[in-house]
Amino acid sequence: MARIKGGVATKKRHKSVLELTKGHRGQRNHNFRRAKESLTHALAYSFAHRRDKKGDFRRLWIARINAAARLNGLTYSQFIAGLSKSGIELNRKILADMAITQPGAFAELVKTSQQ
Repeated sequence: MARIKGGVATKKRHKSVLELTKGHRGQRNHNFRRAKESLTHALAYSFAHRRDKKGDFRRLWIARINAAARLNGLTYSQFIAGLSKSGIELNRKILADMAITQPGAFAELVKTSQQ
């Protein structure tokens, strides 16, 4: 039986990896071995960082809420505790947006949480 070489399939596989590593530096987008390793790491980082991004945004929202609450005479923890006791269920994303775009409405929320 004749031997079948896998040149076409190998070329296609190599080409797809090299296309995915287009923006990488140096040998990481020219040399297949280096490119494959670079691609593996890049995909692992992107998977992990998609999860990290959620925590990063939460930290940003908390910092914004804290700054706006302190301008109105409360700390972040006092403000959140007051909101939960008064039965107002707004998430941190909405609160942070209100703190920046509608400072008057946010000040009303702070007054509500103080009582």
